[in-house]
Amino acid sequence: MDPPKAPRANPIAFTPWPVTLITAVVYLAFVIPLLVVHHVVPPAPSSSPDGLNITEAWSDLQVLTSGYRPYNSRQNDKIHEWLLLRINEILNAAPAATADEKKPDVFVFDDTRSNLTLTRDNLAVYFEGTNILVYIRGEDDDLEHWWELPEGTPKGKGGVLVNAHYDSVSTGYGATDDGVGVVTCLQLVKYFTTPGHAPRKGLVVLFNNGEEDFLNGARVYSQHPLSRFPHTFLNLEGAGAGGRAVLFRSSDAEVSAFYMRSQHPFGSVLGSDGFKAGLIRSQTDYVVFEGDLGLRGLDVAFMEPRARYHTDQDDTRHTSKDSLWHMLSTAVATTEGLVSDSSDRFDGPSRDDHKIASGTGNSAVWFDLYGSTFVLFRLHTLFALSVTLLVVTPLVLLLTSIILTKVDKMYLFRTSVRPEGSLETLPLYGDRGLMRYPFLLGVPTAVTVGLAYLLTKVNPYIVHSSQYAVWSMMVSAWTFLAWFVSRVADFARPSAFHRVYTFTWTFVFMWVLQVIATVYQDRWGLGGSYFIFFGFAGTFLATWISYLELFSLPRKSEYANQVRPVSRRASSHGSRLGGLSDEDGEDEEEDDEAPTESTSLLGSRQRTTFANYVRVSADPADHSDTEDHSQDINVYGLEQRWSASLPKWLWVLQFLLAAPIILILVGPISLLLTSSLHQTGQDGSSSLFIYIAIVILTTLLLTPILPFIHRYTYHIPLFLLAIFVGTMIYNLVAFPFSDSSRLKLFFIQEVDLDTGLNTVSLTGVQPFVHDVAVGLPSAAGQNVTCNPLGDRVQCSWAGIPPHVLTEDKPFEEWLSFAVSRSTDKPRHAQLQISGQNTRACKVFFDTPIKNFHVADSAYDPRFPHTYAKGIKEIRLWSRTWDNTWTVDLEWFNPDSSSDHSNTSGSLTGQIICQWSDYNQPDAIPALDEVRQYGPAWIGVSKLADGLVEGRKAFEIT
Repeated sequence: MDPPKAPRANPIAFTPWPVTLITAVVYLAFVIPLLVVHHVVPPAPSSSPDGLNITEAWSDLQVLTSGYRPYNSRQNDKIHEWLLLRINEILNAAPAATADEKKPDVFVFDDTRSNLTLTRDNLAVYFEGTNILVYIRGEDDDLEHWWELPEGTPKGKGGVLVNAHYDSVSTGYGATDDGVGVVTCLQLVKYFTTPGHAPRKGLVVLFNNGEEDFLNGARVYSQHPLSRFPHTFLNLEGAGAGGRAVLFRSSDAEVSAFYMRSQHPFGSVLGSDGFKAGLIRSQTDYVVFEGDLGLRGLDVAFMEPRARYHTDQDDTRHTSKDSLWHMLSTAVATTEGLVSDSSDRFDGPSRDDHKIASGTGNSAVWFDLYGSTFVLFRLHTLFALSVTLLVVTPLVLLLTSIILTKVDKMYLFRTSVRPEGSLETLPLYGDRGLMRYPFLLGVPTAVTVGLAYLLTKVNPYIVHSSQYAVWSMMVSAWTFLAWFVSRVADFARPSAFHRVYTFTWTFVFMWVLQVIATVYQDRWGLGGSYFIFFGFAGTFLATWISYLELFSLPRKSEYANQVRPVSRRASSHGSRLGGLSDEDGEDEEEDDEAPTESTSLLGSRQRTTFANYVRVSADPADHSDTEDHSQDINVYGLEQRWSASLPKWLWVLQFLLAAPIILILVGPISLLLTSSLHQTGQDGSSSLFIYIAIVILTTLLLTPILPFIHRYTYHIPLFLLAIFVGTMIYNLVAFPFSDSSRLKLFFIQEVDLDTGLNTVSLTGVQPFVHDVAVGLPSAAGQNVTCNPLGDRVQCSWAGIPPHVLTEDKPFEEWLSFAVSRSTDKPRHAQLQISGQNTRACKVFFDTPIKNFHVADSAYDPRFPHTYAKGIKEIRLWSRTWDNTWTVDLEWFNPDSSSDHSNTSGSLTGQIICQWSDYNQPDAIPALDEVRQYGPAWIGVSKLADGLVEGRKAFEIT
């Protein structure tokens, strides 16, 4: 009879081309939109929404960034006055109230009275603020001017605070840090004073001055009466020069719910966990409002590119109206939700000990999906689900395995089966593929870890400008090696159980990760492991499907009887794996005939292995049997014959359960972490840490293809091999910095006012900082000394003297101080300090002092002003120029057993004044020189609060 016809090709069968194409298309379909969302900012509307004016906001940003405006600069004063003028212009231009709605009362406070002394560890600060506050009274607010009373206390349900700082660093125009936040606040004033948008709860808009220097502006805000009014807050910040505004931190789930109103949410709770774990060292005003004042709120900030942060490229040229609109629209939506809330969930029981009554919320887990959907739930919900999943999923797989065993279909881990009534066993090869996974996962991961060490050794900073070249190298190497290992394994020991064993191993791996994540959720309140929970759930479902597939197999006893050996005696053909089954009719009779002299030594049909059996039976042309062998063509290659009964399409469902979840959740995290980490090597962070992070994320992203990669055609892996070779060569030899991804060097100039010795320093990573320093004209022929400074290197030389005073004066007149020791109190003295053309000085002590007091200073129990181990430094900030600070000091008893005691009984140290104004031409020629003659691939930032520091030594005997 005619051989059976081969069935039509199944477009989703578990065969090479469908697997290769479907998996590639799915990965590209999810990854490409992630890249677009991450790098393309949603466009600003062509016309401004009601109550807002994008063109006006952009114009305000250009004015705001017309110069450097650190607290210690004249430009800062100009911006202060300009802000007051703009606020009044906005309020005066507000439309008249309609008959249906009353225009809200608005109060503007120019706070030039508040000051505060505080201590953090051995660093003390005295600060005089120049904050601007705008209070828009809500419909539910108390109508009295309670803030005018000495101990006035607000009534009602409290209000909302929106904060941005209008100072910048001395080397940056501050377009995103924090200019966009400031103009957003101006637009919020405009929006909520427009008829139809009056707030239900009162709104306080804070333009704080002094964030860049120890978060001083937010801390001194605590001394204003209005600071007792808000219960919730929104902090607007910046640490880049454009892109999308990211939700960095949130205090709880209840306040985070208002961020869901944003049209284009962006961010992940993993960023908040980074702050909690100390992995992110920089801070924002959020820590003051949430940690010191007890408010509940959100932290929204720009985050990339880090290379432009605190440099002259943080300007309007390198940001856009789209970025401005992204923060503005987010702030409007979030704030509108906060001021419209009528519940009492943000009200606490009391206001004792200066604490603001803002209640207690539930820890939150949140993340965005493709920049359009915001997912939010409580951390304890994640914890409960995690525990449930950890317990239930193994039990489900165990129960399924028991049922499979009961129905005699448990082929997993089974090497052979004994046919009924037979003395011989029939090999099943059900254990094939069991030990592949450690090699599939281990070899690619180990090689990519080796690549990480190689880059760290040869070209550690290449990720600074070429992060996607690094990603391409890691992804291509990992994928090719996983394919190669799987193909070698499949060639040596073909197995139909590759998928189920790989999924089982992946399930165990994810279960362990979920245990670790659940512990962190419970003990440290970290919710950034949410992606592990969802990935584990998808992996479980895919694994369970693999086990359920086994129900389609014939019972092992039935299968054994079908292919049982024809004789119970030892076969003269060796192994009977390929022996004829009872189904083979005529062939069985032929094999029963005794061999003769003319019989071939190999026999008429050589089926000495199970693989040969499958190969022969899979070809209908080789059969003259009357039995139907059409099912044999469903066996792939040399895999086990019983696999013909397995469904051929379920792999697609498994892949869609396992891969997209990881791509959707881990993909954005990978992009966010890369954006925030890839340029931190210049700050002294470990380059190896960055590369290892990429390796871990690469492994997480590509693990879902392991159950299917042995079916890939060679086309994509070989293409990836070519990409790997090309990108590896590039990453090893390319220069790591460029005009658009500059290396940041940190400048400071120090002048010894006693001797006139002038030293210019650049701090950065070697060998680049040394190469830049020796190439400057003023350093030519000099001995440039480079010494370690933390994780970086500081290179110094005698540079061009500064001209930071309004008129040239001798160095000794730049700073003056007077010392008077107490006659009736031992170890007590008073310092009077004054600096020319500055409002920032500080005092360093060679040995820590016990206590101090600045004249006319305020104190607050929320901000300690003493430190048990002693104070090493006091920073003094004044709102007026050429101020004189009076500081009373007390130091430790020289006879004390304390480690801080000074055995001589005297007190020594240095008094330093700082100059930060870089707006005047030729004020700091040494910095001009670096910017003019330094290579195009460097940017310059400040090393300390001041660009120039003048110091004098003192001794109190």
